[in-house]
Amino acid sequence: MRIDVLGAVRALRDDGSPIDLGGPRHREVLARLVAAEGRMVTTDTLVDDLWTDPPARAVGALRTFVAALRRALEPDRPPRDPPRVIVTEGPGYALRLPREDVDVHRFQDTLTRARRRPGTVTGPDRVTGPDTMADPDTVTDLSAALKDWRGPAYADVTGAAWAQRERTRLEELRLEAVELRARLLLDSGDSGDSYDSGESGESGESGESGEGAGLVAELGAHVAEHPWREPAWGLLARALYRAGRQADALATLRRARAMLVDQLGLDPGAELRRLETDILNGAVPLEGARTRWRGPGVRLGPRTTVDLARTLALAGGDALVHSRRDRLAAIQAAERTGDLSLTARIIGAYDVPAIWSRADDPEQSRAVVAATERTLTALGTGGTGSTDGPADLTARLLATVAVESRSADLSAAELGRARQAAQRAEALARRLADPALLVFALNGVFLQSFTRPGLAAVRDGIGAEILDLSARHELPNFAVLGRLVRLQSASALGDLDAAASHAEAAERLAATTEAPLVPVLTEWFRARATASRSTEPGGPTAATAAAHYRAAENALQRAGMPGLHRGLFALALLGLRLLHDRPAPTDPHLDWGPYRPWARPLVLLAQERVAEARTALAAVPEPARDHMQEAMWCLAARAAVRLGEPGIAARAGASLSSARAEHAGAASGMLTLGPVARYLAEAEACAGAG
Repeated sequence: MRIDVLGAVRALRDDGSPIDLGGPRHREVLARLVAAEGRMVTTDTLVDDLWTDPPARAVGALRTFVAALRRALEPDRPPRDPPRVIVTEGPGYALRLPREDVDVHRFQDTLTRARRRPGTVTGPDRVTGPDTMADPDTVTDLSAALKDWRGPAYADVTGAAWAQRERTRLEELRLEAVELRARLLLDSGDSGDSYDSGESGESGESGESGEGAGLVAELGAHVAEHPWREPAWGLLARALYRAGRQADALATLRRARAMLVDQLGLDPGAELRRLETDILNGAVPLEGARTRWRGPGVRLGPRTTVDLARTLALAGGDALVHSRRDRLAAIQAAERTGDLSLTARIIGAYDVPAIWSRADDPEQSRAVVAATERTLTALGTGGTGSTDGPADLTARLLATVAVESRSADLSAAELGRARQAAQRAEALARRLADPALLVFALNGVFLQSFTRPGLAAVRDGIGAEILDLSARHELPNFAVLGRLVRLQSASALGDLDAAASHAEAAERLAATTEAPLVPVLTEWFRARATASRSTEPGGPTAATAAAHYRAAENALQRAGMPGLHRGLFALALLGLRLLHDRPAPTDPHLDWGPYRPWARPLVLLAQERVAEARTALAAVPEPARDHMQEAMWCLAARAAVRLGEPGIAARAGASLSSARAEHAGAASGMLTLGPVARYLAEAEACAGAG
């Protein structure tokens, strides 16, 4: 039997036939035990990793999954014999299989051996001689290990933080293995017949024939997929040169130089410059000489990279998307250098203001948080906030954890860590009396201030301090943030005049700071204000408000903010209909995004599918702690009232009681369902009648 996780999780018998592992939870349990590499995983850890919000009988369910896996993996084991594959050990479970029978363990062991064999020692110099030639078995073993990759590791374990961390770690090892194999082939003079690396991208070499064609194609795809890896450009140039394509090799190095200079503001490193000179002079050995392998890592100018990414983030649209990607690439590259101070400064330098409690790319944010927490641990912060590293760096790292840990995307444990990070960052920043650091820390405090409904006034205080600090110390980007926070808070409290004043001030600031996202957000606020005034005598019509929402939606589509965009327009239309006591919109093309579970009962009621609406209402979860939590509770309350469900109405009423003075959904500054008090009164009446 063998187990594979480099791709979707699966188990195969010795004859290659698949073993039925059961459902997604069964496969995730097995995958989590694989990731532990033979170590025991406690029951508590498994429960926390399997469920964001563990059910009451989570431990019992886990035991059921383990029992089913044991039956599947050891179908012939007598009932009284102890399990041999998934064993009980202390307070948890462990997987007991030879490492060669698990693809990820086999891959890691192969890479470790390849690093240690003759011809792969570390060091900066070029050496020659038969004692440094690559062992052919090393290349063969690496090729076989890379062929085992069928896709991203743990590909069907989605949404689990542990799996994402493993995917990120293993992907970095895979890239290292690709480059190490290529380097060994080049050093040995092998033709480099292609293996299926699983990489995509246009290599531009599909029509090449002759020696080295396979390696050129592989490295072309590799560089296209991972352009930040400077050593890979050198490997591609060497492969082209060895294939008799000196002009193409030089063109490749020019492309690398242009990418580094144009996008990072850097010149190529010494190794690429030396290689270019060697190729021009025809001095690159075709075989029998090698550059010693340096192991994982790429050269980069991290501060320049992050400064560029920070600038791009403020531009919005595709630039914002690229900014987030480039920032994560810079962090990962810095980690590979092993320079702790460098890594910490790269992470902390990206102090881009953030206004929304749902991440645009949750997996990317989790990867940033994981890297930041690793760096904090290495700095010696422990759990107290004390540190052996510089206090300003520690504060920036803690603020980064708070800002990147968007409350809508987190488990209860992650939320707790993020709130602690926000508090510790704020305390350190106040102690250091650093205004720029403090506004960044307060941004984290703001994003962790959605702990329950009804906290708009608290957030307004945070926004006021951010605005004051930014005005006194000339921090215009955070002045914009302060205005937007106060706009949201005033909107939530129903003070449209104050909110409009903050919107206008934010737009004036945005004109000087070149922040094109701000007018997108303020256009949504004006649509929200139009919706509210459509209920007043002589106010705009509901159709006019809907048209304003549509115009704002069109602008947001191009802003590069999917965490904000998804579901917003549909929810805005639903809110507008509720303001006018009309049924929910039933257009099947509406994208409800993350708000679907709470909107669905009302949509089904609008379609007169009462039984289905009741079932959907019973399945509605507790809302995420985010900008829209009051709105989601109000939707649940309205559906409970319409369906005569006093229990759910009572739960919604209890949650909304502290938000009585606010407007539902208006904490976003972008839409409204009307006063919370209206929904609360209905819920309390329904609960009382029950």
